[in-house]
Order: sequence, then structure tokens, then C-alpha cells
Amino acid sequence: MQDMMLEYLHLAQSLVHYSLHFLAPGLLAWLFFREQWKKAWLIMLATMLVDLDHLLAWPDVFVPDRCGIGFHPLHSYPAIGVYAVGCFIRPLRIVAVGLLFHMFTDFQDCVWMTCSSGV
Repeated sequence: MQDMMLEYLHLAQSLVHYSLHFLAPGLLAWLFFREQWKKAWLIMLATMLVDLDHLLAWPDVFVPDRCGIGFHPLHSYPAIGVYAVGCFIRPLRIVAVGLLFHMFTDFQDCVWMTCSSGV
């Protein structure tokens, strides 16, 4: 029973994670950048390139139960602070919102992993 529950949680976690990475930026773009929402959505999707910093992880590039927040350089707290400041600089606003939402998505994934590890 517990194995089935863990399998369900893992599936739900993946569904939420990837929905937040791909669909939620479209909603954010439509809500906050309506006059150029398609362009904003594409820019926010492009901010997923921030995950290239995962390639710097050594020795294992991908560890499914590792929280990237605070581990990878572009997912560090100082970097997140820079993204937050970028929200107040007009030419960087869309990119900054995309990066912050990416960090939120990865953070909620870390919380999910912590909660499901106790099941």
C-alpha cells in the first residue's frame, strides 16, 4: 500500500512540477503582460535555460531527490535576490518574473520531496 502511495505521490509531483514550468508561465504572461502575452510566455519558457547550471553538479548531474534550490549556482539565494531586483527593472521584468517563478516551482518541488520522504 505504501509503495502504491509513493508511486502516486511521485506521479502527482511530476505532473504539478511540469505544469508549473510550462503552463503557469502562460497564465502569468496573460495576467501581467497581456498586451504581449505570447512573447512573454515564450520568454518565460526560455528562462528554463537556467537549469543548465545542473550540468555543473559533480559527480552526478541529475539526482532525482536532490533539492536544486541553494545547491546549483543559478538556483542560489543570492541569484534569487538578483532575480527579485530584476522585477523592478522594466527591460528585465519578464525574464525576472520567469526566473522567480522557476525558483518557486523548484522550491515547491523540494517541499514536496521533503513531505513525501516521511510517507
